[in-house]
Amino acid sequence: MTQEDGELDSLVRKRIRALRVAQGWSLEELATRARVSQSTLSRIENGQRRLALDQLVVLARALDTSLDQLVETAADDVISNPTIDGSHEVMRWPLKAEPGMSVVRQRMTSPVPDSPSRLRAHPGREWLVVISGTATLLLGNRRFRIETNQAAEFPTMLPHAIGAEGGPCEIIGIFDRDARRGHQRGQDAEKAGRPD
Repeated sequence: MTQEDGELDSLVRKRIRALRVAQGWSLEELATRARVSQSTLSRIENGQRRLALDQLVVLARALDTSLDQLVETAADDVISNPTIDGSHEVMRWPLKAEPGMSVVRQRMTSPVPDSPSRLRAHPGREWLVVISGTATLLLGNRRFRIETNQAAEFPTMLPHAIGAEGGPCEIIGIFDRDARRGHQRGQDAEKAGRPD
């Protein structure tokens, strides 16, 4: 076994124990849920028994996690740097935990558009947090005022637009894969001078 394998082995054992303790379960309770003997589970947690794939699958299921999460290696890339889209004054961070999702920090100076034709709709879901100022969210026929430290979550299939209210505001937006694609198509359409 290489040093890297040994570190992963130790990490997986610690995760099993930590997840069990976080649930408030004894060795006996998790052993019952996983249909393994209590002594087997104890030896797995203490490193006295070899980790077997079939047991890891059963333990992951009993701990309400996935095998991937249970055996995921420690991330060296804890800190990520944004990419900057100067044409839209947007900073983007990819979310490693959820492939396809992204985080955007944006400073808005324009009010929400008055024209219903400027509202966009596309598949997906979006979350936003106002970190300074006040934002306006048009969502279908409704208008929401979102102040500093307030958040909103909505399906992007509803026609929507976001703008600043009473001066500049900064928001952090989180987009699932479909919402991100919808916004990228919209930005591409704006650059080309056509509605999306």
